[in-house]
Amino acid sequence: MDLGLEGARALVTASTGGIGREIARTLAREGATVYINGRTAQAVDAAIADLRARTPGARLEGLVADNGGAQGCAETIALLPELDILVNNLGIYEAVPFTQTTDAQWLESFDVNVMSGVRLGRHYVQGMLARGKGRIVFLSSEAAIAPAPELPHYSASKSMTLAVSRTLAELTKGTAVTVNAVVPGSTRTEGVRVFVQGLFPELSYEEAERRFVAENRSTSIIARLIDPAEVADLVAFVCSQRASAINGAALRVDGGIVRSIY
Repeated sequence: MDLGLEGARALVTASTGGIGREIARTLAREGATVYINGRTAQAVDAAIADLRARTPGARLEGLVADNGGAQGCAETIALLPELDILVNNLGIYEAVPFTQTTDAQWLESFDVNVMSGVRLGRHYVQGMLARGKGRIVFLSSEAAIAPAPELPHYSASKSMTLAVSRTLAELTKGTAVTVNAVVPGSTRTEGVRVFVQGLFPELSYEEAERRFVAENRSTSIIARLIDPAEVADLVAFVCSQRASAINGAALRVDGGIVRSIY
């Protein structure tokens, strides 16, 4: 299926690893010019080298900026005034019991997980509306719908991301610009692999993942963690011309972990 992304300019925030890097790879594979974003030149260069090795011919550019703060977002906008696709992937999480969370942790989660998308979205949507086309995608989480007790501030921030995405979509009414959220379930990123292995150091990783899912994500219908590429495929479709009738949606790729039909 031709997704019609040839020549599109796409920024994926926090795309040096994990889900972000797979989204960048998938968009590049479909012909988009993708800006690989990270906080250091070393991380960006390493990610680009990996992506070029796995996707020959990929059109990739580096963008070193910390979009978790206002200054970094301003730097990004100055370097890239216009985009066809914005994927707000940047996010942080930390397992902390609710009663032990600090104000600083809540505010940092809000600033990085919510305000990064707000700051970039309110700029780029204006250019997209002026040109009459564009795609904005927010990466949310299963925790936005089924809050994780060990991730209270993360869960709250991801719920806010859904509200921001829908609010921004309302501005695009009657246009060819769309704004959507993608809601992944627990995904097998590098960080999650380390976390899962740390819970069960005596087991092989495969055994540790099976136990983690059985004990901590028992509602998962697929009974495994999601591969980042599976999330990336949905994001690429949402960014495509084929998804022109999808707007203001929260699209789950959670393996059935959320027990809800909506």
